Amino acid sequence: MSTDPLESAELRQRRLLQSIVEVARSVFGAAAASVLLVDEDDGDLVFEAVAGEGEHHLLGSRFPAGTGIAGWALMTGQPVVVDDVADSPQFARSAAESTGYVPSSIMAAPLICDGDCIGVLSVLDRDSRPRCDLGDMASLGLLATEMATVLELLLTLRSAAPAPAPAPAAAPGPGKAAAFDPAVLQRVADRLPGAPDHVAATVGKLLAMADDLLATADADA
Repeated sequence: MSTDPLESAELRQRRLLQSIVEVARSVFGAAAASVLLVDEDDGDLVFEAVAGEGEHHLLGSRFPAGTGIAGWALMTGQPVVVDDVADSPQFARSAAESTGYVPSSIMAAPLICDGDCIGVLSVLDRDSRPRCDLGDMASLGLLATEMATVLELLLTLRSAAPAPAPAPAAAPGPGKAAAFDPAVLQRVADRLPGAPDHVAATVGKLLAMADDLLATADADA
């Protein structure tokens, strides 16, 4: 086992990203969920975490930013729910086929940090529990908003370039709350209609990992 602290931090970050997509997949009972982030060098959307269909081979795969329904969500900055991709002019079948899985329905929401769209949360083939699109749209938007908060933390840690030391906080607790409020994400999970019981446990794992990353960041500061 490696004792390299940088490698350990990277592993924790990957686990946190994986927990994010597991939360999304569990919440909607979906066949797959993924987080795609924008590559700053060329603007492509890159699969950074995948749960469900494609999880063993899609990591690192990329598409041009405007591709498909996920690309539309990225470009417009708006969440979208498509119940039948055959009826959507935005659906890119060839891109879907290249992943090895062609969904019937797609939900996608932009991940926005500091006013910039840094990626997309994508959910494929959610389950058929009775509910209206507005409910799914609102739930997806809430989840994407809180996931973007977690991703903002990850991007900050990944950019670990030397920087001036931050001003000392009055107390560690309030300082953390300003950057990431665990209670907010828990409330999101609680408010999602009909979410399965195990979602709470998955969210708990996500929050524990986020706390661990914050503690690491504080120790390194």
